[in-house]
Amino acid sequence: QVQLAESGGGLVQAGDSLRLSCVPSGGTFSSYTVGWFRQAPGKEREFVAAINWSGGSTLYADSVKGRFTISRNNAKSTGYLQMNSLKPEDTAVYYCARRRGLWNLPHPSPHEYDYWGQGTQVTVSS
Repeated sequence: QVQLAESGGGLVQAGDSLRLSCVPSGGTFSSYTVGWFRQAPGKEREFVAAINWSGGSTLYADSVKGRFTISRNNAKSTGYLQMNSLKPEDTAVYYCARRRGLWNLPHPSPHEYDYWGQGTQVTVSS
């Protein structure tokens, strides 16, 4: 059973940066697309970014394009989400997830992902 663990969340001010990390246990990581999603109180979970197994293909939500950067280090089995120029509307619980199927491309639908972490809280004050 694959388990994912996010870290790096916290309370920051608008304009600050954070880097989230995602580490798997109990399964492989390097052959799969990894995605980041977020969920704010009272809202549905939404896609943030995803990166394919090699790092050669990425996908971003329009709301974070140009501010967030997704990356991965397969040698360390770690995925990252670098978040710059944070805004209060970025406040949410952030989840990493592994897409089902080997060698797949990034995808924005949460239904395409079968393993999820517990989430890490990001709070951006104005």
